[in-house]
Amino acid sequence: MRLTNLIKHFLIITSIVYSNISNADESKIPEPFRGENNLSSVTIDYHSLNYLLNKTVIDMGRSARKKVKKTSLNIGTRLKNSRKRLTTLEGNRFYFEAFKSEKNRKVLHNIRTELEQLPAKAPLYHFSKKEQLAYWLNLYNVTILDEIVAVYPKRNLASLFEGENALVNQKILNVANIALSLNDIKNVILKEKYNHDPDILYGLYQGFIGAPNIRKKAYTGANVYNALKDNAEEFINSNRGTYSKNKNTFYISNLYERNADYFPNFKIDVTAHILKHLEGYHRSRLEMASTVKANISNWRITDLYGTVRRYGGGNNTNSAALLNAVVGSNTASNSAMSASLTNAVGSLQSGLLTPEQNEILSQLHFVHLRNAGSVTVTDLDESKNIK
Repeated sequence: MRLTNLIKHFLIITSIVYSNISNADESKIPEPFRGENNLSSVTIDYHSLNYLLNKTVIDMGRSARKKVKKTSLNIGTRLKNSRKRLTTLEGNRFYFEAFKSEKNRKVLHNIRTELEQLPAKAPLYHFSKKEQLAYWLNLYNVTILDEIVAVYPKRNLASLFEGENALVNQKILNVANIALSLNDIKNVILKEKYNHDPDILYGLYQGFIGAPNIRKKAYTGANVYNALKDNAEEFINSNRGTYSKNKNTFYISNLYERNADYFPNFKIDVTAHILKHLEGYHRSRLEMASTVKANISNWRITDLYGTVRRYGGGNNTNSAALLNAVVGSNTASNSAMSASLTNAVGSLQSGLLTPEQNEILSQLHFVHLRNAGSVTVTDLDESKNIK
C-alpha cells in the first residue's frame, strides 16, 4: 500500500475551506489532530488493508447464544483445555496462524507503517470527521494485529490490556511527530473528539474472543457509522456482550467496566446504552433486573487452533471445511501478498490436529454454516448456566 495511493481526490489546500474548530471540546487532543473539514472530498484508500482483512478474517455471523459442547478427555491423559463454554464459539476469527511467515508479517507491518505516517503528509484537519474516525479505528486495529502477531502464539491476551505496563499504555506509535499509545487513541482522541460516544468502542478490535469483532473490510468515512452500529448490535446480542441467568441479575461484558469513563453514571448509562441495541428475551430481562454485573470475559485469542494445547492422544487430520469455505471465497490475484497469504492459509489445511483442535474447528464450522443459511445445527449445548 503506497502512501500516494492512500489519498484519493486530494484537493489543493488553497481550494479547500476547512475549519480547525470542532463541535467537541478538543482541548485535550494533541494539536495536529484537532479540527475537520466536513465539506471535504478527501478520502483514504484502504485497498491493501481490505485485501488483507478479506483474506484473513472469518465472519462467523450473529450469535445464536449457544454454548460449546462439553469435551471428553483425550486418550492417555486426565488433562484437558479450559474453555469458557458460554463464549468460545462466538466472534469473528483471524488467521493469526498464517502470520508465522515473515513475509506475511512484513505485509501487515508495512500497512501499519503507511497508516501511521499518513497524517504527517496529509494533515487530518483536511478530512471530514467521519473520515478521521475511520482512520483512527483502522490504525488502532492494524496496530493491535501487528503487535499480537509479534507475540503469537500467545493464548491469553489479558496482559496486553490490563495493568500499568500493558501494551495499550505504551507509546508504540508516532503520528505526526506525536508519540501515542493505543489508549491515547481510545481515551483521548476518540473519546473527546466524538463526545464520549460508546458506540466507538465496538470499532476497536482487541484480538480476544470477549471483545468486539474484527470486520472483513476496513472502516471508511462512508461506512463507519453503519459498521459501528452493526458491530454494537452483534456484540450486545451475543453471550460475549450480555447474558441473563435469572430475573434479578443481568450480566454484561467487562468491556463496559474497563471503559467506565464512557459511562459516567455507570449503571444508568450502561443500561441505557445497551438497551439501544439489545433485542428479544434478554432486553426484557435487563429491564427487570435489579443488579447489573460486568463480569463476562474471555481473553482467549481469536485464532483458529494454533494456541490449543495438546494433552496426550493422537493427531487427527482436519477436514478443513471452514478453511476451504473461507479460502475458496477469495479470488487469487497476481500480487505477492495474495500468493503469500493464500499459501500460508492453505498450508493449514494439510496440518495434523489434536482431537481438541479438530472438535473446536468442527463446532466453529457448524456455526459458520448455520449463520450462512447452509445447515440447521441442533447439536449444541443449550444449558443456561454460566461457567
